[in-house]
Amino acid sequence: MAKMTSAYANKVLRKLQEDKAFWRSKEQEGTFYIAALDEEPVIPDYDYSEVAGNIAEIDAKIVRIKHAINVNNVTNSILVGTERMTIDEILVRMAQLNGRKNVLDSLRKQQPKTRINSGFYQNRKTAPEYQYINYDLDLIKKEYEKVDSQIAQMQIALDKYNQTFEFEVKV
Repeated sequence: MAKMTSAYANKVLRKLQEDKAFWRSKEQEGTFYIAALDEEPVIPDYDYSEVAGNIAEIDAKIVRIKHAINVNNVTNSILVGTERMTIDEILVRMAQLNGRKNVLDSLRKQQPKTRINSGFYQNRKTAPEYQYINYDLDLIKKEYEKVDSQIAQMQIALDKYNQTFEFEVKV
């Protein structure tokens, strides 16, 4: 058993993914070779059992670390503003708020009145057409700032937690 913070566990996971990519590359390069009939073949150094064993060992470590992170995320809670939330609730809520923020960002960038171009050949009307927004632009801007602030508040609480709280990982 080892104690890790979520931030450290994610660094370990990245390193394990790099190690796995190394072994996969070794497998890709070593499983075949080409030789001419009139030459001595250069056979790459490849041992299936070694490569498969290393990949399986890395996968097992990844499973244990990700499981420990998941258990940590559903069993521990932190205070965000005045509300106590589990880590997984924060992650889900942040994803929802980021989606809402994208919609609000699009709405806040709209002009109150925009001329619609229907094309040179299709336009037989003499009067131009306009598109108008059907919402309060100031309200949208305030909502955007509110959502952005909520995301920042959650991110700061989550960053602090990820850097300081330790949990057990079977390694």
